[in-house]
Amino acid sequence: MDQRVGLLVLLAAGLLCLTLAPVSRAQDLDEAGLDDDVDVEDDLDLGLAGADEGELDGEDVQDDAPSAPKTPPTPKVTYKAPEAMGEHFFAESFDRGTLDGWVVSNAKKEDTDEDIAKYDGKWSVEEMKDSKLPGDQGLVLKSRAKHHAISAQLLRPFTFDTQPLIVQYEVNFQSGIDCGGAYVKLLSQTPDLDLDQFVDKTPYTIMFGPDKCGEDYKLHFIFRHKNPKTGEYEEKHAKKPDSDLRTYYTDKKTHLYTLVLNPDNTFEVLVDQTLVNSGSLLKDMTPPVNPAAEVEDPDDYKPEDWDERPKIQDPDAVKPEDWDEDAPAQMPDEDAVKPDGWLDDEAEYIGDPDAVKPEDWDEDMDGEWEAPQVPNPACETAPGCGAWKRPMIDNPNYKGKWKPPMIDNPNYQGVWKPRKIPNPAFFEDLHPFRMTAFSAVGLELWSMTSDIFFDNFFITNDRNTAERWATDGWGLKKAAEGAADPGLATQMMNAAEERPWLWVVYVLTVALPLVLIIIFCCTGKKKSAATPAEYKKTDEPQPDVKDEEEEEKAEEADEAEESSPAAEEKSDRDESPAEKDEEEEDEDEEQEGTADELEEDVLRRSPRNKKVRRD
Repeated sequence: MDQRVGLLVLLAAGLLCLTLAPVSRAQDLDEAGLDDDVDVEDDLDLGLAGADEGELDGEDVQDDAPSAPKTPPTPKVTYKAPEAMGEHFFAESFDRGTLDGWVVSNAKKEDTDEDIAKYDGKWSVEEMKDSKLPGDQGLVLKSRAKHHAISAQLLRPFTFDTQPLIVQYEVNFQSGIDCGGAYVKLLSQTPDLDLDQFVDKTPYTIMFGPDKCGEDYKLHFIFRHKNPKTGEYEEKHAKKPDSDLRTYYTDKKTHLYTLVLNPDNTFEVLVDQTLVNSGSLLKDMTPPVNPAAEVEDPDDYKPEDWDERPKIQDPDAVKPEDWDEDAPAQMPDEDAVKPDGWLDDEAEYIGDPDAVKPEDWDEDMDGEWEAPQVPNPACETAPGCGAWKRPMIDNPNYKGKWKPPMIDNPNYQGVWKPRKIPNPAFFEDLHPFRMTAFSAVGLELWSMTSDIFFDNFFITNDRNTAERWATDGWGLKKAAEGAADPGLATQMMNAAEERPWLWVVYVLTVALPLVLIIIFCCTGKKKSAATPAEYKKTDEPQPDVKDEEEEEKAEEADEAEESSPAAEEKSDRDESPAEKDEEEEDEDEEQEGTADELEEDVLRRSPRNKKVRRD
């Protein structure tokens, strides 16, 4: 029993741990992701000091008042603006509190209604509405249903050569996101680049970042590739990530988006420093960078005698003589008999006798008025009314229209396709990484949701430098959000509110093991006392038949007689050897008699003996 209870307890604990693991995973990741150099203050000493001063000021008034319980303050993460160290081309944390260095577009969008063509969406530098890191400011898209465009020059143009490209920035959808984007554009270096006239058609080299409309969650990576033959640019889209991106748009947390392009033509897309997409610029882009070497000849046409039919009707087949094409598919059942009680003279429907012609009925305009039809009440108890007809059944002789059977077409030539010819536009670019240099970064967005928060833009060619910037910027936000996260119980409740089916998991995990433990512990069967007949059948030791009380009294009497010294001395003097022998023989006979009586008593009580007596 103890082993079963222990196993059930271990099972319940294991199920509970498995249930809580997904809920607490984010919290564990936050704690594990904190770096050693992050400053975390709990301000406990300051809080206690303030409390002591308050007690001194009010000591005369509340001498005898019991002290109220004090809740330990939530640990606070101290904000420190990230510093750009190492090789980089652009770094912006917005901690100056201004848009210095940024240019807001004053252009108008072409081919758009005048009311919404202007890029008049508002931008602001401010803290997040529910900031967990006081002092941290970012760029906020303030308007909804507006075109927004803002951009800034790099420290120097980025040229694609032998060094990788790392682009990263942070986004927080403070109010969620209904339909809109939060992607960046790396604007191509051109002589006529004018940031004041930045629009959707401004040439860019790379577009990267989140985008969402309806239930379509996207994470764009698009680059514009230059055709070496024609000089025209074509957008190449990376394959869609396999990961579920929904959480990044709905949890209202700050997420770090990173794009890495390597000189070996590979790319990586990371969210919160976790890889969500990767591939090759040569193999995983749509349309492909390099066109096909051969294409279908546009001047080739299918010959008139080309036969694409894999099957044809057998020309030698002949319709059987007994094939009746005129036989109906169904016929009346000749074995059917009209049910007894069928009312041939009663109509199935009759005019409603309670109906009254409307007062405004005009027979000249509406025709002769007729009462609406209702089921005939006389037919309710009858099997049917009206003229009886035999029911229809399938005709066993029906074969339908005869058709010749199908056979393989001896002239089948397959599905025709135009012949292949060398692609006149073919080229082979084995180094698509060598893209057009870019000299500015910009945001050109339309959103139906406001208060999108951007922060900590960084462009570099050194991965270690990018990771250090991410730790100093996004790492602090992550630590602050982790410190302010609710406890495990609250997380479980919140998770159950979003996914009500979790309540079933909680109940089964906690309640079911407890019920099983109670059942196993409290409903065990007690072993019933064995009858004398059962002892007779087995070798199990048999208890004495006499009552325990009589045995105890007899033992006490014997002990009292044996412990008396006078009785012992007298017995020794008076008894002769012959008498002693006689007494021993009497005792042996008494013991044998007692044994016989016990055996008879056992047999008398046996259920088998009772059955014989009843018979």
